[in-house]
Amino acid sequence: MARKERIALTRRELVLAASAASLFGCGRDPGSSAAQTVLVRGNGPDPDSLDPHKARSWEAMVVLRDLFECLTRLDANAATVPAAAESWTVSDDGLVYVFRLRENLKWANGEPLVAADFVAGMRRLVDPATASQYAQVIDVVLNASDIVAGRKPAAELGVSATDGRTVTITLATPAPYLPGLMAHPSTAPLHRPSFEKLGDRFARAGDQVSNGAFVLAEWLQGSYILAKRNPNYWNASAVKLEAVKYAQIADENAELRAYRAGELHCTAVVPRGQFDFIKENLAAELHIAPQLSIYYYGFNLDRPMFKDPNLRRALSLVIDRQRLADSVLRVGELPAHSWVPPGVFNYSAQAFDYAVRPMADRIAEARRLLLASGFSPERPPKFELRYNTGEVHSKIAVAVASMWKEALGVEASLAAVEFRSLMQDVDRRDVDLFRLSWIGDYNDPYTFLQYLKSDFGINLPRYQSARYDALLDEGARQVDVAKRREFLEQAERAMLADHPVIPLYFYVNKHLVKPDLVGWYDNVMNVVYSQDLSLKARAAR
Repeated sequence: MARKERIALTRRELVLAASAASLFGCGRDPGSSAAQTVLVRGNGPDPDSLDPHKARSWEAMVVLRDLFECLTRLDANAATVPAAAESWTVSDDGLVYVFRLRENLKWANGEPLVAADFVAGMRRLVDPATASQYAQVIDVVLNASDIVAGRKPAAELGVSATDGRTVTITLATPAPYLPGLMAHPSTAPLHRPSFEKLGDRFARAGDQVSNGAFVLAEWLQGSYILAKRNPNYWNASAVKLEAVKYAQIADENAELRAYRAGELHCTAVVPRGQFDFIKENLAAELHIAPQLSIYYYGFNLDRPMFKDPNLRRALSLVIDRQRLADSVLRVGELPAHSWVPPGVFNYSAQAFDYAVRPMADRIAEARRLLLASGFSPERPPKFELRYNTGEVHSKIAVAVASMWKEALGVEASLAAVEFRSLMQDVDRRDVDLFRLSWIGDYNDPYTFLQYLKSDFGINLPRYQSARYDALLDEGARQVDVAKRREFLEQAERAMLADHPVIPLYFYVNKHLVKPDLVGWYDNVMNVVYSQDLSLKARAAR
């Protein structure tokens, strides 16, 4: 098995090298002068889609932020700044936002881009026919929830174009995070002629008409995505790159090898197994910074076994998260005793009631809970933990399964699959316990709390709690920031007591960045737009 995996990896690296050669020209690499207008970014596994209203993976969002420009964007510090909209205002009651577009905006094909295109994009996002799992991300917009549920037509969404340059968004409840939300790729405008002609195929390379700094030119599944500079972008004169190549390398060690071979200007991740070597040999190129994201195990709550909250709590109790961070992860990740990460604006992360209790006490309680659930040392729980292939995922799974076995006798079988297969298995509910992560879409606690709301399309554990939903809804109705925060914190405490997920740790951003890549920045959202970057000129070899 190990030999077969190594052969497959070698073939994959050959495909990457060959594609790099075809892009840069025979015998040239990213360090040559001819290649210094082509950025090559490591970008992990293949995106699930490049349709902005359907995509959900992080890898997709990296590319889509370059292809599409929304009303707003994030700056180097992850603060919300104008993008397609040059300015916006909000009413005194916090319910009406008016965004004013820049003059003479164009699509990549030269056609005028108007306010109605943003309206069309958001209507498509919430239309049940689109089946977007991100539809509820704008549930604060008037009528959005009713549209997603099929109770109202998409035309009744509280988004309108009062003229060619004005987008008005009416909310059901106040949402101070709305401008930040409008930077998310799911709120991108829709090129209506393409969609009317091609339907969902409008997002394919060669057909997609976008409005960002770059245009989708090619997508070779399992290898790379190529985007070329958009000359019709309103700020094209400030874009220094001619193209961006996203190298889709799922294996962290393979990505590191490509980086060291000069095939990448930056990596998506840094392999933990190589971290000591990297600190010793590549310290000047290593970037580490806090990130608003969480690594967790999710229960398939459709499984009868996992409907029991006592079992879920017992499994969480015996995991020594600090030991995972210190012994397995080792690159600054924080143990997760809450769901909302620390550092979120205007929020105090809550915590499990046992977070600071001695491990011996936690194990004793877990054993009592296991007996109350009908299990015993002679009849331990048996289930499968499924996760996507990758060194860190395997190490964590082995460590956690060992903790379960030692403390409770749990028999957890481990199954590693490709990321796309994992997502399909989770969607089909063909899993027991699964590994995933959630990355905040904007700097507000609601982007994490909404994930487990019963009507949210990406609520993958399928958690349903009337109390949790009611607390979030009550918080959403508050104009007073302090009262809103109080309800959201109550909601998190209620959810943590139910244990629909097992939070394990909070990420940190980890990238390797070549010295000739200019303009790179780190922020808590882990968002870096390619249009902000450039490459130093270097003499041809």
